[in-house]
Amino acid sequence: MNPNVRIIPPRAVKPETLRVAAYCRVSSDSADQKHSYATQIRAYTEEIGKHDGWELVDVYADEGLTGTRLDRREDFHRMMADCRKGKIDRVLVKSVSRFARNTRDCLVTLRELSGLGVSVYFEKENIDTGTLTTELMVSVYGALSQEESVSISKNQRISYQRRMERGEFITCKAPYGYRLKDGKNLDIHEGEAAIIRLIFADYLAGKSTEEIADALTQMGLRTRDGKEQWNTFSVTYILKNEKYIGDALCQKTLATDAFPFIKKKNEGEKDQYYVEATHPAIISKEDFERASRLLEWRAHGRGEHQTEYLLTKKMVCGCCGAVFSRRKFKSGYVSWGCRTHDYKPGQCPMPRIPEQEIYAAFVRMYNKLKHNEGIVLKPALAQLDDLNAALQRGNPAMLEVNRAIADTSEQSYNITLLQNRGLLDADACAAKLQAIHVKLAQLRRERRRLLQNEDLEDVMEALRRTADTVRTGPERLDSFDEGLFAGLVEKITVESQNSVRFHLGGGIELREVLR
Repeated sequence: MNPNVRIIPPRAVKPETLRVAAYCRVSSDSADQKHSYATQIRAYTEEIGKHDGWELVDVYADEGLTGTRLDRREDFHRMMADCRKGKIDRVLVKSVSRFARNTRDCLVTLRELSGLGVSVYFEKENIDTGTLTTELMVSVYGALSQEESVSISKNQRISYQRRMERGEFITCKAPYGYRLKDGKNLDIHEGEAAIIRLIFADYLAGKSTEEIADALTQMGLRTRDGKEQWNTFSVTYILKNEKYIGDALCQKTLATDAFPFIKKKNEGEKDQYYVEATHPAIISKEDFERASRLLEWRAHGRGEHQTEYLLTKKMVCGCCGAVFSRRKFKSGYVSWGCRTHDYKPGQCPMPRIPEQEIYAAFVRMYNKLKHNEGIVLKPALAQLDDLNAALQRGNPAMLEVNRAIADTSEQSYNITLLQNRGLLDADACAAKLQAIHVKLAQLRRERRRLLQNEDLEDVMEALRRTADTVRTGPERLDSFDEGLFAGLVEKITVESQNSVRFHLGGGIELREVLR
């Protein structure tokens, strides 16, 4: 007997608004970088606005960054994060080379976007991942782009090699104590040079790198990167840097020959070039050599460098803010202590804490969190979801700021062009450019302020990871688990001898009494 089959036709799907974003990038070697950047932002904004049923999400733009690496492209990663959060349905890109010059990264990204239901259209190659089976085509174009990037990189390496052989100093970033002049020469920065001299003097006087770092931090001095906290590594780096005697050791690091290019320490794989008297010296060669001998003696004799442990850089003093360091005694007893208290007990009363008490406190904290998951984690997630939904309605403000930045950047380009052609007086040009730079600075501050809203999404994602870790973890923890600790704890604040506060991903803080 044949079954009775009835065909049910599909329901007509109501067309929905297509949420479209654009990604643009200007190569660092572009002769018209600012103009191109402004043009692309405006062009994509207008293009998306012409299509009925298309809604502009954002124009994501990275300026002057290399295409061979994805990890330094901030707006690219912001766009990918928005795709993962379901904010984008379609992405417009000028060409494959603007998307990625690494075939592997390109295909990995496209496969991920395809899995998320996000299509990508490459204008130059006329490739639409939403309508065609185009992975092979993308592979071909990606390979061509990759080969172009490899060729450029090889030519640059050959140029650098020849310059080093001629004894020409090569640097793109001035070390602490110097500033770049004319893009290639080093000039002494007297304010920072005084600190360099102080570091060498204190070290030769018998102070440890740790004591020097603590002193610089307490003096309120900032590192070259603007950080308030000095550490032993930053001090040691200065003591070992031959730049401070006016010499330069070239090719301390190298990049691998094949994709992806990875920067690593040169441990004898390639020649190094030591060039003398390339720039003004801050430290005498005699003092530098004395410091080098002392560093070597301490490293072999007393051992200044520390082994990395699970709690390293995670424990912070609740009294003075200093990090805790580990100490193991001959008896086998291990404790952690505030660095300020260890070196200057009168400035911080925080005593040392046994390592096993920290581990035991974590076990108790986890078991309480596991048992009360619905009380602690779920309400926090719900509140963040509601707040995030409200913030999404403010997205148009970001678009307006991007358009304003593009317009102002183009004004800067046009004024410079007029001056180069002799059509604008130099003084008038300088006044106009100064006003434009002020406006750009204001706009970029506003953009950073708006982007702070997106920090909430990062917090939410971190909170979800914490919740998932607890949800999939053991029902009860009987002993310390290193993997679980590393996945949950971002920081530990030691409040007193009797209590600590665990800081978990997503802003969750849980206090635990020590026993």
